[in-house]
Amino acid sequence: MTVHFVGAGPGAADLLTVRATRLLAAADLVLYPGTYLDAEVLAHCGPTAELVDTQHLDLDRIVDLLARGAAAGRQVVRLTSGDPSLYSALAEQTRRLSAAGVAWDVTPGVPAYAAAAALVGRELTVPLVAQSVVLTRTRARSTAMPESESLGRFAATRASLVLHLAIRRIRALMTEIEPEYGGDCPVVVVHRASQPGELVLRGTVATIADAVERAGLRQAAVILVGRALGGEGGESYLYDRSRDRTGLNDRTGLNDRTGLNDGASRPTG
Repeated sequence: MTVHFVGAGPGAADLLTVRATRLLAAADLVLYPGTYLDAEVLAHCGPTAELVDTQHLDLDRIVDLLARGAAAGRQVVRLTSGDPSLYSALAEQTRRLSAAGVAWDVTPGVPAYAAAAALVGRELTVPLVAQSVVLTRTRARSTAMPESESLGRFAATRASLVLHLAIRRIRALMTEIEPEYGGDCPVVVVHRASQPGELVLRGTVATIADAVERAGLRQAAVILVGRALGGEGGESYLYDRSRDRTGLNDRTGLNDRTGLNDGASRPTG
């Protein structure tokens, strides 16, 4: 049997993919991160599924449960918060499963930073303002960061910055990035995006730490920093009215009126 790693999205039960809900409905065993997951997500599981909260389990115990479930012929789902490609321990778990000869696959989910940006109605890549997004975290009581990935180096790019697992150190972090971004640079903090208890705090590099401390936020928050959050910027060349579009359809093979491939839209025979 195959162990399915499934992104549970930011927390809301209706922000899972169709594939994710189908896998949950068919699962016999579901391991989920209780610290970050809205319980409503588990309503997609069948009534006989065994549900295991992993917040108090170490990695070896989690992998053992996954492997044993698969060996017993059970349909196994390992839920991760957000998307499995970010801070999900996917690499560690799949490395162990592969070594044990257990098959696995991955179903993506909506990442928390995307849900946060959607909540405040902002694009993180605005023409002439920011065309890159840096997704990173900082070190407190966690795994060491590579020396080449210091926050100062990332701040020097002035790209849109997304900080995960960093809310307890927000004052020190804002002080660190202020020389590059400026004290007036917009910042948005979203706590439990899309879940009950959702909270949005808006401010600047100079003011956001006060707002976070007043709210008493200690976990489950994503920090967005950058001028793109200000709602201003240039316009995309792709949609520029002055752009020469002559021959574009000839190159793509698309029909202007139908959007279908020109050859496929013609009758045959």
